[in-house]
Amino acid sequence: MMQQKEFQLHDEVEMKKQHPCGTNRWKVIRMGADIRIKCMGCQHSVMLPRSEFAKKIKKVLLSPGE
Repeated sequence: MMQQKEFQLHDEVEMKKQHPCGTNRWKVIRMGADIRIKCMGCQHSVMLPRSEFAKKIKKVLLSPGE
Protein backbone atom coordinates (compact mmCIF):
# COMPACT_ATOMS: atom_id res chain seq x y z
CA MET A 1 0.00 0.00 0.00
CA MET A 2 1.22 3.47 -0.91
CA GLN A 3 1.76 6.02 1.85
CA GLN A 4 -0.60 9.00 1.91
CA LYS A 5 1.17 12.22 0.99
CA GLU A 6 0.37 15.21 3.18
CA PHE A 7 -0.61 18.45 1.48
CA GLN A 8 -2.48 21.57 2.53
CA LEU A 9 -4.07 24.64 0.99
CA HIS A 10 -1.53 27.01 -0.63
CA ASP A 11 1.23 24.36 -0.75
CA GLU A 12 3.44 24.35 -3.83
CA VAL A 13 3.65 20.82 -5.19
CA GLU A 14 5.48 18.94 -7.93
CA MET A 15 3.44 16.55 -10.05
CA LYS A 16 4.71 13.40 -11.80
CA LYS A 17 4.17 14.97 -15.24
CA GLN A 18 4.96 18.58 -16.08
CA HIS A 19 2.47 21.00 -17.59
CA PRO A 20 2.69 21.56 -21.38
CA CYS A 21 4.03 25.09 -20.68
CA GLY A 22 7.20 23.42 -19.31
CA THR A 23 6.69 24.12 -15.59
CA ASN A 24 6.27 21.47 -12.90
CA ARG A 25 5.37 23.77 -9.98
CA TRP A 26 1.72 23.90 -8.95
CA LYS A 27 -0.06 25.70 -6.12
CA VAL A 28 -3.02 24.11 -4.31
CA ILE A 29 -5.75 26.79 -4.45
CA ARG A 30 -8.83 24.80 -3.41
CA MET A 31 -9.37 21.67 -1.34
CA GLY A 32 -12.43 19.52 -0.79
CA ALA A 33 -13.65 16.40 -2.57
CA ASP A 34 -11.81 17.90 -5.56
CA ILE A 35 -8.44 19.64 -5.51
CA ARG A 36 -7.83 22.70 -7.71
CA ILE A 37 -4.21 23.41 -8.58
CA LYS A 38 -2.76 26.37 -10.47
CA CYS A 39 0.32 26.19 -12.70
CA MET A 40 2.98 28.58 -11.39
CA GLY A 41 4.29 29.11 -14.93
CA CYS A 42 1.22 30.07 -16.99
CA GLN A 43 -1.41 30.48 -14.20
CA HIS A 44 -3.71 27.86 -15.78
CA SER A 45 -5.81 26.05 -13.16
CA VAL A 46 -6.88 22.41 -13.19
CA MET A 47 -9.39 20.62 -10.97
CA LEU A 48 -8.80 16.96 -10.10
CA PRO A 49 -10.68 14.52 -7.87
CA ARG A 50 -8.75 14.06 -4.60
CA SER A 51 -7.99 10.38 -5.40
CA GLU A 52 -6.50 11.26 -8.81
CA PHE A 53 -4.49 14.16 -7.33
CA ALA A 54 -3.08 11.84 -4.64
CA LYS A 55 -1.86 9.46 -7.39
CA LYS A 56 -0.33 12.21 -9.55
CA ILE A 57 1.48 14.25 -6.87
CA LYS A 58 5.22 13.65 -6.60
CA LYS A 59 6.16 15.81 -3.59
CA VAL A 60 5.40 19.01 -1.67
CA LEU A 61 8.01 21.65 -2.53
CA LEU A 62 6.94 24.50 -0.26
CA SER A 63 4.42 24.62 2.55
CA PRO A 64 3.55 28.05 3.97
CA GLY A 65 2.28 26.42 7.18
CA GLU A 66 5.80 25.34 8.22
